[in-house]
Amino acid sequence: MIRTGLLLVALLLTGATAAGATPERVPRIGVAGHDLDACLSIGQVTGLNPQGDNFLSVRALPSTDGTEKDRLGSGRQIWVCDNAGEWLGIIYDPDPSEEPGDCGVASPVETERPYVGRCRWGWVSSRYVTVIAG
Repeated sequence: MIRTGLLLVALLLTGATAAGATPERVPRIGVAGHDLDACLSIGQVTGLNPQGDNFLSVRALPSTDGTEKDRLGSGRQIWVCDNAGEWLGIIYDPDPSEEPGDCGVASPVETERPYVGRCRWGWVSSRYVTVIAG
């Protein structure tokens, strides 16, 4: 019984699950302070290889080890809200016709916090994003 409890605590501390699922890291909003927009920039997916897979993987973690959550095509606009080295924490509308969509991040938030809202989120390589506003 004690061993099971210790295993559960270890799993919770590492962010892993008993099923071995990849943990997730939700991008933060409000990182620039309470007097600026929750996400400072709008980016556009660029530089994809049209002879290759021609999509940008959205991952659950800022790493290629993160589970692929979605795929974005060239030209797709996104909110750039967080960063972790060469990875950008993004938020985007699930409807690709809404560029970048009303995700509730264009106004200030009182404190820095993980994103919670109706839009999708994840991490992408900064290599394939060009900032077009902000």
